Amino acid sequence: MRKLNPEKLLVEFTQGVTETEPIIPRRYTLTHSDSTAELFLTVGENFAFNKINSIRDEVLGEWIKKGPSYYYHAYLLVDGESVITNVAIRDAIFRRELPLALQAIRYGDQKFFNAHRELDSVPIIVFFQSSLPKYNKVENWGTFSDYIV
Repeated sequence: MRKLNPEKLLVEFTQGVTETEPIIPRRYTLTHSDSTAELFLTVGENFAFNKINSIRDEVLGEWIKKGPSYYYHAYLLVDGESVITNVAIRDAIFRRELPLALQAIRYGDQKFFNAHRELDSVPIIVFFQSSLPKYNKVENWGTFSDYIV
């Protein structure tokens, strides 16, 4: 697994969200620059769709509460109308880069995790979204404690 370079991570908190509150709604939009290798994390009450480009290689995530339990849901668009790259290649790239993305989210929002330590041990559920059944999957990717830098 590649390690996150914290110097290449830029974090922005939008209105309604602080570095430690709220848990819900708290949504993450992680994008990147191919040319600079920088990662851009936006944390807000809503997804930052204005930060998403036409390639659609972002990682979206949010905290979900079911009964007394929290979960982290991540959403990856493997294919769709705006995606023109080979689905198998995109799926492989997402799988290769997802650990780095989860490290970036955990590191970029570390004050939040320090304030809510129990969230380091909740399941990360990843939704690989595709019109093809082979790539349309829901998987458990461990917990954020697995992705501490």
